[in-house]
Amino acid sequence: MNLKLTMLTTTLVTALGISACSSPSQPSASLPPNKDTLIIANGDEPATLDPQKSQDTTSSAIIRQMFEGLVMTDAQGKIIPGLAESWETTDNKVWTFKLRDANWSNGDAISAHDAVFALQRLVDPATATYYSSYLVDAKVHNAEKVVTGDLPVDALGVKALDDKTLQITLDEPVPYLVDMLALPVAYPVPKAVVQAHGDSWLSLDNIVVSGAYRLSDWVVNSHINLERNPAYYDNANTAIEKVQFLPITSSAGMNRYMTGELDINGVPPEVMDKVRKDLPNEMHTAPQLCTYYLEPNFKSAPFDDARIRQALSMSIDRKTLTDILKRDNPEAYQFTPLAIQGITKISPDWQALDQSTRYEQAISLLKDAGYDANNPLKFEFFYSTSETAKMLASAIDSMWRQNLGGAVQVSLINQEWKTFLDTKNQGQYNLAFSGWCADYNEPSSFLNMLKTGGSNNTGKYSSPQYDAIMAQTLQPGIDDAARSRLYQEAETLIAKDTAIIPMYSAISVRLVKPYVKGFSHDNPMDDYHVKDMSFE
Repeated sequence: MNLKLTMLTTTLVTALGISACSSPSQPSASLPPNKDTLIIANGDEPATLDPQKSQDTTSSAIIRQMFEGLVMTDAQGKIIPGLAESWETTDNKVWTFKLRDANWSNGDAISAHDAVFALQRLVDPATATYYSSYLVDAKVHNAEKVVTGDLPVDALGVKALDDKTLQITLDEPVPYLVDMLALPVAYPVPKAVVQAHGDSWLSLDNIVVSGAYRLSDWVVNSHINLERNPAYYDNANTAIEKVQFLPITSSAGMNRYMTGELDINGVPPEVMDKVRKDLPNEMHTAPQLCTYYLEPNFKSAPFDDARIRQALSMSIDRKTLTDILKRDNPEAYQFTPLAIQGITKISPDWQALDQSTRYEQAISLLKDAGYDANNPLKFEFFYSTSETAKMLASAIDSMWRQNLGGAVQVSLINQEWKTFLDTKNQGQYNLAFSGWCADYNEPSSFLNMLKTGGSNNTGKYSSPQYDAIMAQTLQPGIDDAARSRLYQEAETLIAKDTAIIPMYSAISVRLVKPYVKGFSHDNPMDDYHVKDMSFE
């Protein structure tokens, strides 16, 4: 979605898992009798099911089944109507949305007042959301002053003209505002229910939803069960009765997929070649608008030194990392993936050098910063718990030890997903293995994150020059071509400062049972909706 911090959910499988993946004609390829539940391996326990408080793809995958935004995305990732049946603007500054006749799962009408409440809640300091700067980036009137507490939430530039008409006023024209509203943090929530129950509004007894499915059971670290929401406005066209999300990695899910206990599962690297050979018709692969990178903490010495950051980046062999993944992931030397609309390829100056020359220059940079084999650079490298993350972190550590002449000593620290997110959000790390996926299909979805004070800028990179470039992208008279050139300038500065250390772009690879129809594997945003699927 999202922050979008996305966890590494694919992991190595055990020898048992590999041997289980032996035949493409296992009995589970046909629809089991009386099947009414779609079962999905979702990687880990979601951090939250609260739209405004969400920040990761694990949570948003479930939220998207339970709630709808004013707009949604279709199977190809294009914007389509959601709770808003239409919208209009004449200047990209004042936007008017007409809501459809739809009800919450408790029967109450969904109104523009619910949408206003959700957007105010997103920027309200009392809510303490990780995406509080999202509407600041969208240039919503007074958003920045509301976030900082200088103005009350009702000063935000959103209002209900009547029960079915929402108006959003911006300080500057933002042509892609509608795309930004497809992110769960901007979804309407039931104002009366949230106000009545506070943080417990998501409990099984209180939760009220707008989407095709409602919560029926949640056992932490076991499963989340959803059932059809009969009050959903498009319930007549929803086919699958129930959905179950399991907080398990694709490694843990492989045997269960092969025996028919799972319908959708990721593909671990160690069985990638075998799955390609044995189950080609069940494997769905597509480019995903995500970048995996190392995130230095600029508030944690010595990562405030650009020489350190650049040396570590230069000494990573990205081809080796993509070979480990076996997914044909593109190597990354910039933050924004090249598959996104409106971005231009850039290259750091050192990319053209051969590997040995890169290593020599990296050693020289470390020496200039005061580090060598006699006084090695020591730091902690954090990553979320999974075998793939461990494998990649270990490979990177080996590269640094081998390529930097003993000038680096790393302590590898793995943490469970929720703890890892907390560690990053609190800035209690030196270097972290991170991932970011597009909130919408436009480069600002990546580049806004690194602006000074951005709520998702956990590394605390700050550059007045960078902020000035990004501010220009929405100035009057800037067309798409000029905006693209500014994005290129921003990426060039990120590379020069080594604001992050890009490693590779993502490829979505899933196994989907043949009887599951309508899975949106062509969506570069990876925003699938179970309501569009069916069993055949």
